[in-house]
Amino acid sequence: MKIKSFFLLVFLAFALKLNANETITIGATPIPHAEILEFIKPDLEKQGYILQIKEFTDYVLPNLAVDSGELDANFFQHIPYLEEFNKTKGTKLVKVANVHIEPMAVYSRKHKNFNELKEGLLIAIPNDPTNESRALDIIAKTGLVSFKDKSLKTPIDITNNPKKFRFTELKAAQLPRALNDVDFAIINSNYALEANLNPVKDSLLIEDNDSPYVNIVVVKQGHENDSKIQALSKALHNDKVKEFILKKYNGSIIPAF
Repeated sequence: MKIKSFFLLVFLAFALKLNANETITIGATPIPHAEILEFIKPDLEKQGYILQIKEFTDYVLPNLAVDSGELDANFFQHIPYLEEFNKTKGTKLVKVANVHIEPMAVYSRKHKNFNELKEGLLIAIPNDPTNESRALDIIAKTGLVSFKDKSLKTPIDITNNPKKFRFTELKAAQLPRALNDVDFAIINSNYALEANLNPVKDSLLIEDNDSPYVNIVVVKQGHENDSKIQALSKALHNDKVKEFILKKYNGSIIPAF
């Protein structure tokens, strides 16, 4: 009888442990965000949290899913994008953790440099407001195109364009596939990496390391201090994650904590 009681207690303890595990559901784009989240799964499990990662390939649905409560958090965007999204969609999403910077860069399959270019070349850029302006800032720093002094630039804000560059606006995820059809494409690093493009080795121009576009973990306002969100933030902010990012992505992604 004592033996049976012992095994019953062991079974109950095990069942309670399973029930104590709390699920954190987070949306992320595949590379590097989902990969970084996969890396921290074991640490969260030790704390009693099961990390469920749902992958997205666009920049709108993961924010809507957090706003609706379908997701606890997401990890794919930077602060300027979040601020613009809240403004245009009426959502109340907030940052809870900085994680890394993905320098945006210029790529080409037709040209080997960004100097001595002929007129009329076609440049593909992201079509969402913040990343479009960010891409145009990279071009502006070359001195080849000038823009009005605005926080969010578009091609209609060009004031001087002696090379008569043309710009085509595409969804960010489509930019790597457009490389064969345009002269240059300015691509976010997560989509560049998915297309086996290394921002450090393969780009012709790359964003400065002091970029304000830090990728962040986002939740719905009011959930910043939830225990599971605090556990998620803590798991992302440790030296093991920093080392993983630096080694995994060969310096093309920079830790921001």
